[in-house]
Amino acid sequence: MSPFFVTSLLFSLTFGQTASLCAPSEYIIHVEKRECAYCLAINTTICAGFCMTRDSNGKKLLLKSALSQNVCTYKEMFYQTALIPGCPHHTIPYYSYPVAVSCKCGKCNTDYSDCVHEKVRTNYCTKPQKLCNM
Repeated sequence: MSPFFVTSLLFSLTFGQTASLCAPSEYIIHVEKRECAYCLAINTTICAGFCMTRDSNGKKLLLKSALSQNVCTYKEMFYQTALIPGCPHHTIPYYSYPVAVSCKCGKCNTDYSDCVHEKVRTNYCTKPQKLCNM
């Protein structure tokens, strides 16, 4: 093995977390309520990207601290609230959603993140669409 290859491999293993591709990304959320006349398309930012993880197949051979299943998650965020148009008076027409300011690779926190990837997930409108630029 060449010295350059070994040095590159050691560097990437050591600093892989800081060089990961986890960053805020533009995303459109489609929100609708059964009672309301319109679907709202909201432009926001979410955390998305690649984080260095270690295979847990060798968990019997490795220390617990050597096993990490990191995900791209929020470092800093705030919540924005949008008004869904066309709702009757008896319906709450507001929808709050997270806006990513910065991201990090870390453990998934179920207090504010959906840590389970669902196979069937719809993100489209079934009603006439209104665009919300926040």
